[in-house]
Amino acid sequence: MAEKNYYQGIGRRKTAIAKVRLSMGGSGVITVNGKKLDEHFGGHNTYRSVIVKPLTEVGKQEIVDISARTIGGGLRGQADAIALAIARALVTYDETVKKSLKDKGLLTRDARKKERKKFGHRGARRATQWRKR
Repeated sequence: MAEKNYYQGIGRRKTAIAKVRLSMGGSGVITVNGKKLDEHFGGHNTYRSVIVKPLTEVGKQEIVDISARTIGGGLRGQADAIALAIARALVTYDETVKKSLKDKGLLTRDARKKERKKFGHRGARRATQWRKR
């Protein structure tokens, strides 16, 4: 059986969607929407650490090239979606890393979303002010 050149994963968070292509045997370069990681996220180290966490967990940070496409959401949602997509791609590459990623909570989708506005309310929960007369 021939070795695949790349492995794919899809991650979601809030309204952000990320599709990741993970190439083995690279030099550790991460691109997001055609830009370098620091250029896309504007030098926010917290987002960088969130994205790189699945790679450092399995020790493949220096030997994997990552190309990600993100749409929707804000920077935090996109970072979390990319991290989930990387973790899923790593599992398709090597099933043995699944347990360590799952124990750290990196394979779990964060399902929290903004609560929708209800009919007759001013917001998601705030009702109109009650008046007696």
